[in-house]
Amino acid sequence: MRPADEARFRDFAAAQALPLRRQAYLLSSDWHLAEDLVQDALLKLYRAWPRLGAADPPLNYARRTLVRTWLDERRRPWRRREDRSGVLPDPAGVGGETERVDARGPLLAALARLAPRQRAVLVLRYFCGLSVPATAAALGISEGTVKSQSARGLDALRAHYATFDNPVR
Repeated sequence: MRPADEARFRDFAAAQALPLRRQAYLLSSDWHLAEDLVQDALLKLYRAWPRLGAADPPLNYARRTLVRTWLDERRRPWRRREDRSGVLPDPAGVGGETERVDARGPLLAALARLAPRQRAVLVLRYFCGLSVPATAAALGISEGTVKSQSARGLDALRAHYATFDNPVR
């Protein structure tokens, strides 16, 4: 890779690592897995960087690669056998910060119950703020699929969220 391309990639990776990590967390509900997913996605992006052009912006490629990497990770048999029901001994943060995290708990748990494609569409549309065409491009699906998955995902999210005690409104 040329030095100028490498510098552009480093700038991109530095600027987008945190937003991609947040997106990966919303997909996986696990900060450690989110870190791994972002690293894998950035490695794949680095390999493809010289081939990317105006037709495939780097951020779209990174988001699409992140979602596909997460979907591949979910298909691995050892991930299904892991027990993630443990409880942390101490809550993170102090005061208001802990309350904000606790208030998001039911929403994140409801999000984790969604089907993978629905979750990916909702994260890209409503967390990342992408339009329907941009979400379709990022995931490599049609705009109609984005619309239907958004509607079904929001309905399922509302249904799951309503089952929690004292949901935050």
